[in-house]
Amino acid sequence: MSEIDFEELAEIELQKDEAEHAVMEKRKTSFTPATCEDTELSINHPYYDVARHGIVQLAGDDNSGRRVITFSCCRMPPSHQLNHSRLLEYLRYTLDQYVENDYTLVYFHYGLNSRNKPSLNWLQSAYKEFDRKYKKNLKALYVVHPTNFIKILWNIFKPLISHKFGKKITYLNYLSDLREHLKYDQLNIPEDVIRHDENLRDKQKGRPPPSAKVPPPRPPLPTQQFGVSLQYLKDKNKGQLIPPVMEQTVFYLKSKGLRVEGLFRRSASIQTIKEVQKLYNQGKPVNFDDYGDIHIPAVILKTFLRELPQPLLTFESYDQILGITSVESSLRVTSCKQVIQGLPEHNYVVLKYLICFLHMQTSFNMSMQHALQYFRAS
Repeated sequence: MSEIDFEELAEIELQKDEAEHAVMEKRKTSFTPATCEDTELSINHPYYDVARHGIVQLAGDDNSGRRVITFSCCRMPPSHQLNHSRLLEYLRYTLDQYVENDYTLVYFHYGLNSRNKPSLNWLQSAYKEFDRKYKKNLKALYVVHPTNFIKILWNIFKPLISHKFGKKITYLNYLSDLREHLKYDQLNIPEDVIRHDENLRDKQKGRPPPSAKVPPPRPPLPTQQFGVSLQYLKDKNKGQLIPPVMEQTVFYLKSKGLRVEGLFRRSASIQTIKEVQKLYNQGKPVNFDDYGDIHIPAVILKTFLRELPQPLLTFESYDQILGITSVESSLRVTSCKQVIQGLPEHNYVVLKYLICFLHMQTSFNMSMQHALQYFRAS
């Protein structure tokens, strides 16, 4: 089938989507996109004309600590009101702030219609224009609420898309599926997308879903390592103050990771991280040599700290820490000392252990850089 035929099919499917959405919502609709103008956005922003719609937004981190960027089709105004070339420039402007590290994209398909859709030539240019650095560090692209229109687009662009890039795409039929991969509460999901998701679920079940009873939380396993308090770990490990996960990952990184540049800037396979967490939680031994990736213990260490019920610096210190930025620069060291001195003893010991390791890693990298500069100059 020719590309022209595919383009005609895509247009037909898009019209079908519009008709089906109108029936599901049981109301007349002009398919005018929801506006989401950012009242805090400065009019001096270089892409104010595009950014004010909220089509592209930063939305926190995923479960592996990667920055998440969302693209919401329902916030796209009609094509005559939006310069799609500017939209592409703004998308690149946004990504440029994060592509040096791994990142994740979430594409909310609902709301794309015949009035606001960009041309196929625009989509083709967009894919080609984002070079290797954008594609390499993109670790996951989640397409939420895909339709037949997406399948047809895939057939059109399949010759252009590499197999490796295609493996990064995950199709999610419902918003709840995002919870397995992302910190759902951090996502700024448009109200139209939420309502559409509810309509899809009602349609599937044929009736409104009953109110679900939330079961009481399960007690942690005796060998649990992630998601439990420092005190719990101390009690289960014969009074040992440094949690086993921290001790083992830091020891491994000291012995084999100090020479690695950007040690804590890269992520690892989510499946592998979950596998390692499961081993730890079941009290089974973990040998990082088996995985052949120095970034895995680094991500495990970050994940352990991120999943503590209370952060090392504690919730009580949160306001005091935020206030440090407004303190006169000459007094900031004193303010930092006050925060640290006010920590519970256990938190202080663990924080000191972590900071000493990070200081060693930073000092080693700086020494390596100075040595390289010396040899290059000589």
